[in-house]
Amino acid sequence: MSTMDTQKIRDFFEKGYLEYRPNVTVDCAIFGYHEGELQVLLVKNKVITRWCLPGGYVRREENLDQAAARVTIERTGIGNLFLQQFKTFGEPKRTENHVFDSERFFELTGIRVDKNSWLYGETISIGFYAITDIRNAKPEADFLSSECAWFSVDKLPKLGFDHAEMVREALHMMRIHLYHYPIGKNLLPEKFTLKEIKQFYEVMSGKELHASNFPGKLLSLGLIVKTNEKRSIGAHRSPAYYKFDKRMYHEALKDGLVLV
Repeated sequence: MSTMDTQKIRDFFEKGYLEYRPNVTVDCAIFGYHEGELQVLLVKNKVITRWCLPGGYVRREENLDQAAARVTIERTGIGNLFLQQFKTFGEPKRTENHVFDSERFFELTGIRVDKNSWLYGETISIGFYAITDIRNAKPEADFLSSECAWFSVDKLPKLGFDHAEMVREALHMMRIHLYHYPIGKNLLPEKFTLKEIKQFYEVMSGKELHASNFPGKLLSLGLIVKTNEKRSIGAHRSPAYYKFDKRMYHEALKDGLVLV
């Protein structure tokens, strides 16, 4: 660990209460779609022994939405993501230090954490989920983390605290919202085939969809439109390319709709 990182950690543990609200955090399940697979972004803390969702304390001048937006930007490098609050987590003892290695922390920083520290005590976390494009995201660890990486939602490592429950709850709520908000625009190429958008919604929803009914619904709602271009696939029939109608897409994001 660099001297600069050590000093940042020392300042956070000793003086963080001046910048952050004690006992109030946000945790963000950042989902991404890549090559037919739904993934979630995780961080590995330098002193906590398990992978966790990106998150952190809320700054004193921030509201909750601003805190969650900051976390997602810092971890992905992308702003203005589709971001939704989904649940508050406040079970007693949810932040017990069973995954905090105090001796490892002392080895890395030379800091002994006092029981009177502002970081002790029950912490309530507000869960948010976000949707991002893995192709353009640049996972970035912060000074408290050693790694930041994508994992398939079906192959997650053991998570710290109650973050496994957070992922399950975020996934459940994202799949409910999926049928009311057309969140696919930033996760698919600008042009796509009907087969590709059907596969996207199947992976995101975890359900098999009708081969023609679902794309037909998107077309009837005006969310996607046919282009004059086709994908060249040799001797086989070349499927047409489609794209999202930007005006309809943004109206649907604002007002909601029913996709099924």
